[in-house]
Amino acid sequence: MYLRHFGLREPPFSLTPDTSFFFACTNYQEGLNTLLVAARNGEGFIKITGEVGNGKTLLCRKFLATLSQGKQATTLIGTQDAGSQSAGTNFVTAYLPNPYLEPRSLLLALADEFRITLDPNVDQHILLKELTRALLNFARDNKRVLVCLDEAQAMPLESLEVLRLLTNLETEKRKLLQVVLFGQPELNERLRHNSIRQLRQRISFQYDLKGLRRDELERYLRHRVAVAGYAGETLFAGSAVGKMHRVTGGTPRLVNILAHKALMLAFAEGRQQVGSKHVAQAAADTPEVKRDWLPWALSGLVITVALSIIALVLWS
Repeated sequence: MYLRHFGLREPPFSLTPDTSFFFACTNYQEGLNTLLVAARNGEGFIKITGEVGNGKTLLCRKFLATLSQGKQATTLIGTQDAGSQSAGTNFVTAYLPNPYLEPRSLLLALADEFRITLDPNVDQHILLKELTRALLNFARDNKRVLVCLDEAQAMPLESLEVLRLLTNLETEKRKLLQVVLFGQPELNERLRHNSIRQLRQRISFQYDLKGLRRDELERYLRHRVAVAGYAGETLFAGSAVGKMHRVTGGTPRLVNILAHKALMLAFAEGRQQVGSKHVAQAAADTPEVKRDWLPWALSGLVITVALSIIALVLWS
């Protein structure tokens, strides 16, 4: 599409949570530090909340990738990367991207993550017994077990309670299982339910993930295009950055959508830099952003013309 035109190796604003594009702004780094310190502490539940599109899944994957790297646990806000464990300690991790599972299905999913071979028709008592045995074996090997649950606001209350019961398992020194809940703000409402008040009391660390500030947005855009191979100074004019922050509120997913569309528009015009006009046109074609200052009809026409030009370039 526009990669060769701008000197890029790959699309810089893909919506997939690629950790190579992780940008350690203050908010993200504080969230990562919270996770790493909590993982080293090794007890209780950890809760990370954030609005839709604020990068919870990317933060989760960055956290898991950092654990697997096995670096020293020296985390300072503002560093580009940080470790999570002391020497000699390994983590066994499980990641469940869709926790909308009833209790037995949740236990089977965990068993699968921990490579426990079971008969699919095993009863819940045996299932719990085998999970406990596996957790004890991990502890004997000096391994800490950590489960990350994405979209946790969708998890049934009964399944949350089963998780709490699993975290009751412990040796004389520490818990056998630690759980990280990533979810939208609705997760906070869910956790206020009286039936899971014991779980709520066990949340030892928590963090609320916000969007990018105006000054961070400019660095975020520069970072992503640089990772994608751009060798120039900047692809986005200052006015474009300001307009993008106003219409997205700094929400990373919306920023990525608008930045991608704005690059297409600039490419269609043969421009080497994105201006505020391109951002305005892209925003008007994106329902989730503030777009009342550009008529819908005009925005649709502009995007249609741009896509037609790009199609001609690609297939000519």
